[in-house]
Amino acid sequence: MDVVVMIVQIVVALGIFNVWILRFGKATSYRGGSASNMKEEFDHYGLPSGSVYVIGALKLLCASLLLVGLFVPAATRPGAVGLVILMLGAVSMHLKVRDPLRKALPAITMLVLSAIVAVA
Repeated sequence: MDVVVMIVQIVVALGIFNVWILRFGKATSYRGGSASNMKEEFDHYGLPSGSVYVIGALKLLCASLLLVGLFVPAATRPGAVGLVILMLGAVSMHLKVRDPLRKALPAITMLVLSAIVAVA
């Protein structure tokens, strides 16, 4: 396995864990609109209240697959493709509410990095 791809897998996975576990209830400058936590951000996008947990679980599952993929390569592509789909959704939500590009940059970065892993 290419070392660069492995590093990208780790970066993406740890980034997802950081956002969805460590920073879930915290304000960041990248939250949509004026949201101060993940639940408010999903509300700002007009998504159902329970969707934050469904999306979060899916992102954490995909991130876990990326880490498992370091040892079981067959797990890598499903995790990466899943994150590509989820990050397309994240970017589209930022566009929907007309957030400045700066707020969408983390989602765009994760989209690009996940796509790199998916095609590698």
